[in-house]
Amino acid sequence: MDYIAHIREEDQQIQSVEEHLLGVKALAESIGDKLGVRHIAGLAGMLHDMGKFTEQFRTYILQAVQDPGSVKRGSVDHSTAGGKLLYELYHMDSSPRLHWVLAEVVGNAIISHHSYLHDFLDGKQESGYLKRVRDKDTIKEFDTARQCFFARVISETAFQQYVEAATAELEAYLRKPSAESLESKLMFLSKFVFSALIDADRTNTRLFEENRGDEPQRSPQELFADYYQKLMNKIDSYREQAEARTPINVLRRELSDQCERFAEKEPGIYTLSIPTGGGKTLASLRYALKHALRYGKKHIIYVVPYTTIIEQNAEEVRKILQDDEHILEHHSNVIEDDNDDDEHLDGIPHSRQKAKLAKDNWDSPVIFTTMVQFLNVFYAKGSRNIRRLHNLCESVIIFDEVQKVPVSCVSLFNHALNFLKDYGRSSLILCTATQPALDVVERRLDLPKDAEIIPDLDQVAKAFKRVEIVDKASDELFDNDRLAAFIREKMDEVQSVLVILNTKTVVKRLYRLLEDGEVPVYHLSTAMCAAHRKWILDQVREHLSRREKVICISTQLIEAGVDVSFECVIRSLAGLDSIAQAAGRCNRHGEWDVQQVYVIDHAEENLQHLPEIRVGKERSKRILKDFKHKEQVHGGQILSALAMERYFQEFYGKFATSLDYFIRPLQENMTDLLMSSKRDSSYHQAYWHRKKEELPLWIVNSYRTAAEHFRVIEDHTTAVIVPYGEEGQDIIAQLNGDETIENLSRLLRKAQQYTINLFSLERKQLEKQGGLVYLLDGKVLALMDSAYDKKYGLNLENDSPFEMRMI
Repeated sequence: MDYIAHIREEDQQIQSVEEHLLGVKALAESIGDKLGVRHIAGLAGMLHDMGKFTEQFRTYILQAVQDPGSVKRGSVDHSTAGGKLLYELYHMDSSPRLHWVLAEVVGNAIISHHSYLHDFLDGKQESGYLKRVRDKDTIKEFDTARQCFFARVISETAFQQYVEAATAELEAYLRKPSAESLESKLMFLSKFVFSALIDADRTNTRLFEENRGDEPQRSPQELFADYYQKLMNKIDSYREQAEARTPINVLRRELSDQCERFAEKEPGIYTLSIPTGGGKTLASLRYALKHALRYGKKHIIYVVPYTTIIEQNAEEVRKILQDDEHILEHHSNVIEDDNDDDEHLDGIPHSRQKAKLAKDNWDSPVIFTTMVQFLNVFYAKGSRNIRRLHNLCESVIIFDEVQKVPVSCVSLFNHALNFLKDYGRSSLILCTATQPALDVVERRLDLPKDAEIIPDLDQVAKAFKRVEIVDKASDELFDNDRLAAFIREKMDEVQSVLVILNTKTVVKRLYRLLEDGEVPVYHLSTAMCAAHRKWILDQVREHLSRREKVICISTQLIEAGVDVSFECVIRSLAGLDSIAQAAGRCNRHGEWDVQQVYVIDHAEENLQHLPEIRVGKERSKRILKDFKHKEQVHGGQILSALAMERYFQEFYGKFATSLDYFIRPLQENMTDLLMSSKRDSSYHQAYWHRKKEELPLWIVNSYRTAAEHFRVIEDHTTAVIVPYGEEGQDIIAQLNGDETIENLSRLLRKAQQYTINLFSLERKQLEKQGGLVYLLDGKVLALMDSAYDKKYGLNLENDSPFEMRMI
């Protein structure tokens, strides 16, 4: 009998179960090599669909293709069998400890590959993993599946040898020196194996559905060698320009040269503390390319704090490397990820399955993404996020403006970086003018003593001094009327003013106060999609380049890496790092003598739900007042390395109990759910008190529960495509049609430029008013035309007139 894994939509051709299992095994093995766990990952690949070796599944899939409406959700379980086989063979009382651990790590990946990793133990003292692998009712033809597997995929003897090879890899992995605990090591291994399985399974299925073999790819080393030459040609061309000898450009070149020399050092975690305006993007790219060539890295990944600076950095790099195809911008998940079990749809051509199979695995040589997406890869629910995890290994990862790591995620961030350094063979660069103290918190980052790439930081900072901080926050308050008057006053003295405030509401009100004046006024916020913000920034830069009068009013999105240079900047009081970043938008290239950055305290900002900004503001105000009384404190510079060190120590000290991602509904830290030992796990302690025995597992952690409660931004957000311009409208129209997987992949990539994120209350309001459109069976959301306008972006009132939408 031919057992069926998938039936192709185009020509009804069948992919056999053995063909699929062996194909996924081979792909998973190649991914596993990154961590030295080839056989562990391959074991998951060859067993994951073992349950399709049944008459029941064969009948089910044939019936589903003929009459999709007749298929009942979850009517056939094919994902449990492989995990059950490992449990029965290698999780007996007499089995060695490593066999138990292997069966748990690999078995959990297998039974979870249509949803998300199961809990080994949850808050109700139940084990989702044990419930599945001990199940005797749902797998009606388990013995048949087992016999077919050993007859058609691998013999029992060869299988036992393969498991022993996997066990040896597991032992080597656990013995490798690391600052991480045993439980942390097993958590990251579990997630890596799951990532390898998900990507291998979806890639093999997509290639079959598209009726083509493995995709030939240009070697990353060839690409990086080509990129390096192009970058050096660009750098050399700068030296021929007239302004090359200005002090600021000479300094930039020296810092870039230091990055090149440092790239020879072995992989690790390092800091790059180039002052704002010091040419950070090109210097870090130079390090990354040289280091990738020296140590055989496969990806260069830029992680930025906000979606707003992805497009600028990516465009700058794209112009130099002259390559569109191999540079990926990933702003947010256009398709929302979830834990929905889609096992009942496997093997059946369906729009939801096409969306799942679309290429979305970060396999590009150069990637630009956000801190939210980076953390989601490790800790968020759903298989779409974790699919990308393995491509963070063997990479150079540059964290731009790393001080913006959300406070609640500091410990989780540090654990992820330690794993990537110790096991993932990646090099990680913490890039900012204002280094946070990530190595002094309890769950610290494993930084070496000689981590800094740039020596003599204070001297470098003094050489880059282009602004003077004027404290107007210590002793007075501003409202929007007073601020508007102050801006008009400054516009009599200078050509350009940038105003950065802490909330979108206050930004919008100030814009309305100033928009009808003689000077062009522009408004920027995260309510606009990337393409819209780029258009506005291009207009602003045009005014700046022609030395024309212009005012720009923005939320903090503009201060992290956006390359603009204003004659005057006004910053609403926030963290000292934010003040430093805002200062970097003033006199950025030394076009004028020392210019003023005014720090104000804005009375109308409601920071009740923005605790990090509120605490940062309090700490900065204290430091500003200290400087008023004693100017020599902290080396006499308000933005000195000493002042910044004090700021971050006080800031993290205030949030000391929040760094481990506390989950209020559970009254548990996420780090404990993921990494507690049996002895320290509150869930296992409760289990023992109730049952008077230990849970018969080595791993007792709650991977699914933790993922379901993880939000980088506390208020859950949903990505939505907006109808900005003809292209945005065209993307929405095409996604409403029946596209191939290849076209869907292309559209979803293009849609990154046309997405914004809705908070849960915003989404509810738009749903109530009919402002949302559901595409791809509800997996993708888009705004109606009436919910977006050219001035402010998102319009929650859903009443934008037609002329406001024409861009």
